[in-house]
Amino acid sequence: MQFHLNGHQLGDPAIQQPGPNAQALGSELPDEVDVLIVGCGPAGLVLAAQLAQFPDLSTRIVERRPGPLQLGQADGVACRTVEVFEALGFGEKIRKEAYWVNETVFWNPDPERPEHIVRTGRITDTEEGLSEMPHVIVNQARVHDWLLESMRNSVNRLEPDYGWQLADLSVGEGEYPVTVTLERVQDRQVGESRQVRARYVVGCDGARSRVRPAMGRELHGDPMNQAWGVMDVLAVTDFPDIRLKAAIHSATEGNVLIIPREGGYLVRLYIELDELAPDQHLSTADVNPESLIERANRILHPYRLDVRQVAWWSVYEIGQRLTDRFDDVPADQVGQRKPRVFIAGDACHTHSAKAGQGMNVSLNDTFNLGWKLASVLRGVARPELLSTYSDERHAIAQELIDFDREFAKMFSAPPKGSAEDDGDGVTPEEFQAYFVKQGRFTAGTATRYAPSLIVAGDEHQGLAEGFPIGMRFQSAPAIRLADAKPVQLAHDSRADGAWRLYAFADRSAPGDPASAIARLCTWLDSAESPVRRFTPQGWDVDQVIDVRAVLQQYHRDLALGEMPPFLLPRKGRLGLVDYEKLYCADLRPGQDVFDLRGIDRDRGALVVARPDQYVADVLPLDDTDRLAAFFDRILR
Repeated sequence: MQFHLNGHQLGDPAIQQPGPNAQALGSELPDEVDVLIVGCGPAGLVLAAQLAQFPDLSTRIVERRPGPLQLGQADGVACRTVEVFEALGFGEKIRKEAYWVNETVFWNPDPERPEHIVRTGRITDTEEGLSEMPHVIVNQARVHDWLLESMRNSVNRLEPDYGWQLADLSVGEGEYPVTVTLERVQDRQVGESRQVRARYVVGCDGARSRVRPAMGRELHGDPMNQAWGVMDVLAVTDFPDIRLKAAIHSATEGNVLIIPREGGYLVRLYIELDELAPDQHLSTADVNPESLIERANRILHPYRLDVRQVAWWSVYEIGQRLTDRFDDVPADQVGQRKPRVFIAGDACHTHSAKAGQGMNVSLNDTFNLGWKLASVLRGVARPELLSTYSDERHAIAQELIDFDREFAKMFSAPPKGSAEDDGDGVTPEEFQAYFVKQGRFTAGTATRYAPSLIVAGDEHQGLAEGFPIGMRFQSAPAIRLADAKPVQLAHDSRADGAWRLYAFADRSAPGDPASAIARLCTWLDSAESPVRRFTPQGWDVDQVIDVRAVLQQYHRDLALGEMPPFLLPRKGRLGLVDYEKLYCADLRPGQDVFDLRGIDRDRGALVVARPDQYVADVLPLDDTDRLAAFFDRILR
């Protein structure tokens, strides 16, 4: 994290100086805002945390609850989500506090004594090399705490407005075309109403969303008539794998998924309940902790679970539902009208909890949307950019629904002895194989956006095979030239709305004016460059497009003063030099990014990464025409 750019300041550098749109403590809802977010779930808070970083934007977030979440429902945090949290500034905190899911075990009926369970498999939970971040488990309320802290420490000092729910929404004309009526549902002012006009509204208000029907959308899909109980417990047990993630299938008593929790003692149990009749719905009135504990003990036989305390419990039904679009543009007007209202998370897709995708996919919806809203509102990008949100995230949600339907079906299927059996069940080997096969999806790293306004074709993919276009820019180790600090390329930057150009140099000496990297930098510093053309007057040179170079040479063999001046930009009101744009490959065995990501050493490669860290294009270092054309259709 860089600080002191505009002068030396004392205190915690994570607490930014308040800006012109800083929210005063206890302030009333304003009449007008740039973005109004409805709902303080993970999707809403990730969006708020991003937008709060821009001093020239006004954002407010409302929540019907009386205050912050105390006990969370979701607890699984995928590798990709930890990468997102790193970009938001608190990845280290979650890694320190959370339980790390290192291995998964599988238990099934003992062939010799089917009434007993026996371990049938043990695997590494996350594929080696998939991410430098772990798959972790932590209370959703703690995730909210860190996001709220990020908002509170931002230039906008953003705090949620609790106790308000949406009563009405309409879209008209003008500078603030969305009119929202809010009603007070908490405290002594219950029944009070307030109107707020916004440029954009984002509904992150869950499966029972009020924004979704107000914009004319509805969830489509069918329940699977399957119910599960979930509980967080402190227990004593002789089950040997209680501190490992465990998928357990019994012969006749159902199934349970064990998820160890942070702190060393707490454990979450997902317990399969009896199949529901058509149109039947369960609630906590139909099930209690004692019945869940009894069911868990029957599944775990011959092992015993002595529950000393139930920290939290609930019941839920499995169902997969999806809306047709994630914005308010009617189907017959797509491409003709710009969206003004969006939905994200459970407001537009719902599914089961066992694959641990709910919070992860939801907050990645708004991580996709946040930078797009900021870019358009700040006048950096064309409004057409906003139409890509629904297209990209709806496709991912459909993949999630399809995966979850199959995963839930397999998890609930009765076990069978062999693949030759005629029954409808699954063998232990089949279930474990499916789990391994879908590992990249559950880790959040399988997302691939289709070609679009902001995702190019793959004409030059061969220059950097390990950075697939449309997939996230997978980090890799490097050595920062100026201070010899080992870094992770993707995480040496933050979610600040900037595009990033990673220029992987060819073999030639970068200090040679005739080298490919030097010629690229000369062009990037010229009037024809998108860096110069699209950076507003008075902004730092890297605020719209941030250029970073990765060199092949050993860092001790290069002189900083011989590097292209463009890679040592002057910034801030004092004109200070940014020394963090130049990197070298880490030449230790197995660490060289050129080898790890299949980068052409003779030609080099220019990798264009979006502000949400997804690869938008791969180009030759000298293809400046195509680079300029790419940004011409997006920026303004």
